[in-house]
Parts: sequence; C-alpha cells; structure tokens
Amino acid sequence: MAEAAAELGYTPDRVARSLRTRRTGVVGVVVPDFTNPVIPPIVRGIEAVLWRSGIACVLADTDNSPEREAQLVAELQARRCDGLIVSSVTRSSPVPAQLVAAGVPAVLVTRGTDRAVLPLVTSDDASGIDAAITHLVERGHCRLAYLAGPPELSTTVARREAFTASVARHGLDPAGVTVCSCAAYTVGAAAPAARELLAMHPSVTAIVAGNDMIAIGCLVALEGAGLSCPADVSIVGFNDMPLVDRLTPALTTVAIPQHEIGAAAASLLVEVIDGRSHDAVPLLLPTRLVVRGSTSFARRG
Repeated sequence: MAEAAAELGYTPDRVARSLRTRRTGVVGVVVPDFTNPVIPPIVRGIEAVLWRSGIACVLADTDNSPEREAQLVAELQARRCDGLIVSSVTRSSPVPAQLVAAGVPAVLVTRGTDRAVLPLVTSDDASGIDAAITHLVERGHCRLAYLAGPPELSTTVARREAFTASVARHGLDPAGVTVCSCAAYTVGAAAPAARELLAMHPSVTAIVAGNDMIAIGCLVALEGAGLSCPADVSIVGFNDMPLVDRLTPALTTVAIPQHEIGAAAASLLVEVIDGRSHDAVPLLLPTRLVVRGSTSFARRG
C-alpha cells in the first residue's frame, strides 16, 4: 500500500488523520540555550528516535528565561503537540506540574525540578564527579576547588553536592577545599569568578568546573594571571562538549552520553504517549572520565 501511494504521489492528509486519531504526530522540544554545544547532540538523539516513530519535533529555545519557557510551553500545548520534552530552566519551574495537571505527556531532560512530578533523563553526575576527584587525588592534589554554575539549576546542585560528598569520601581536609559559583554556565561568567577564586585561594592546585564552558573560563583566568595549566593548576571540565579535545591543553573532562540522553528521553516520551505510564524518577545514564592534557600531578610546595 505504501509503495502504491508513493508511485501515485499520494501525501497523507495529516489534519484528517489527527482528527481521526487525536494525534498530530508532532512533539515539542524545549531547550534552555541552543547555542550551548551540548544541546545539539541531545536534540539529534531526540529527533532520531522520534523520526523512527513517525513523529516530527518542533524545537523551542527559552534563552534561559522562565517567562519565555512558560510562554513557549503554552504555545506548544495550544498547537496540540502529542507530548513535550523539556529541559527546565530552573529548579522551581512550575511548568512540569502544570503539564501533569493538564494531562500532557512529558519528559524532562538534563534538568529537573525540586518537586519530581515527571520522568527525568540525565547523566549520573555523582559518579562522574567522583571519578574526577579520584583522578586528581591519585595525582597528589589535596587543595581542590569546585567552580559551580548558578544555584537555581538542578545540575548545579547535583554536581556541587557530589563534589562535597566525594571530597569527604577521599578524606581530604575541608580547610584545603573551596567551593565557589558563577552566575551562568558560560565562559564570560566563569572567567571573572575563576580570577577571584585564584586570587583568594592561591594554594589551589586543581579546579573541577561545573561544565566545560566554566572550565574554559578557568583557562582564560589562568592565562590572565600568568599561570599555566596544568603545571600550576589542573582543570577538569564536565560534559565533554565538542572540540574541547582541540583546546591547548586539551581538556580533561567528564563525558556525558549526549546523544543517548536525547534518545532515551524520546523513547520514554513515546511510551508515555502510547499510554505506558512511568514514575517520576530520574533515569541516570553512565558518565566516564576522559583524561587529556589539562590535568597532571600536583605542583610541589
């Protein structure tokens, strides 16, 4: 039948089919910032799974604005999308609870909210941070710093808490450990925060960054201070975003399975759309430490 339709040049009437099936064959994907290099591989994973399921996706960028997130989600609902995949802007976002109340099939990806009401697909950040700390401790580092992202994001809280727990597990002296934060997961926000960190804590020999953009900001700050990475300070990033292996030095980082996270979120959403309910618990995909040139043995003294 499909071959005959193709030969005749027949195109299905999606409007008529949606009236019959009450489905549009479209899913909304809401992301916080499409210029973030980690987002495109996740979206590619989402799109690959949805395409195989005969579903198209509409991409919406919130630009990290809670107000814009609410407006875009409302617009996608009005367009009768079959479901939504949302990377929530903040931990306190009301959007997930509103989607549940409206009966809209939805899945969260990478970012969650304090009140778990929807399934969440993200990386196992705790194991990734612990692998980074283990790597540094094995190279003699005991004066560590963690440069976190903005506290209103779930990824910030998860990674910061993982850092604190791992430091304790390794028995490091809390007096030699520093935790700071910057206003955004960007180079522009990280560089001045890293400069302040280095000025206030000159004994630090290694910095674990909340993501790779923050790690690059640390490299900028080190260069500005006349310091060298990794001879003076080792740096570990998080995410393994594209091209960090091309930096000088190449960035040691915790790799998250970006494409797989998107694919898992899409598969989960298809199941929810088909009526297979899922608990509002996180699906944590494994991370791995990728050791490159930005880490070495701790300096003496």
